[in-house]
Amino acid sequence: MIIEKQSAELEKVLSFLDEIGIDVVEKQLETSFLPGLSLGPNCLYIDYEKLLYPGDILHEAGHLAVTTSAERKIVGTDEMAADWPSQGEEMGAILWSFAAAKHLELPIEFVFHPNGYKNESEWLISNFTNENYIGLPFLEWAGLALGKVNAEKEGKEPFPEMLKWLRD
Repeated sequence: MIIEKQSAELEKVLSFLDEIGIDVVEKQLETSFLPGLSLGPNCLYIDYEKLLYPGDILHEAGHLAVTTSAERKIVGTDEMAADWPSQGEEMGAILWSFAAAKHLELPIEFVFHPNGYKNESEWLISNFTNENYIGLPFLEWAGLALGKVNAEKEGKEPFPEMLKWLRD
């Protein structure tokens, strides 16, 4: 029964990524930072046989989403900067994945599972559910979302609503 639920959640995530323009490529992966997931130029590689946590897909997609469109084309290649992602981009990707989970009406624990985020999942969940959006200044700077003050000024919805899902 849990597998069916994960399958429905996985299908929802994959459909969302397709809608926003993040390509997903099924590929056998020998080694990867997260089991069954790797990033490539403008795409996310998934090895479904090795994938342990479908919620990790949103985090990895978040890395692509918060990266400039020019850099997205070289992700996973030797051309990509060795220090990518920056700490700001990492926090942006984490917060982006939170917004995506909320948008998809998925449980926050789907993304922030106990075996991820260097044992800081509960801390992230606590902060985000209390609207302490660590990383929001980066998302605002990148033009992806607005905090409450700027959203009110512009007559738009504040984060976790997104202005757009992919950085220019």
